[in-house]
Amino acid sequence: MARHTSLPIAALDTIFLMISNETINQIREFIDERDWRQFHTPGNMAKSISIEAGELLECFQWSDEPRDGDWEHVHEELADVMIYCIQMADVIGVDLDEIIQSKMAKNAAKYPVEQSKGSSAKAK
Repeated sequence: MARHTSLPIAALDTIFLMISNETINQIREFIDERDWRQFHTPGNMAKSISIEAGELLECFQWSDEPRDGDWEHVHEELADVMIYCIQMADVIGVDLDEIIQSKMAKNAAKYPVEQSKGSSAKAK
């Protein structure tokens, strides 16, 4: 799998298509087959997202490149984060596309291009 930095912008549009219903159903079936839904409270899901995000971050400890160039491990940890995010959205009954679009609208208002372009400063 190619690294993110080697992809042209146009190729990114293909990558970021909505997660398929097949994938979402695969996650749900995995959970149901193991009777794990009983443990999937919003709090447990939030904790799991944070734990997996920490594991993803650990891949980059002391470097901007993954430890030992292990991009496969990065992919696995990113998948874990995404799986838990999808599960949490399922548990709390939200549409990921809808909440992301809503948040992006808020981000656009908070970080107008004319004040934020080329700056990493946090908005006040």
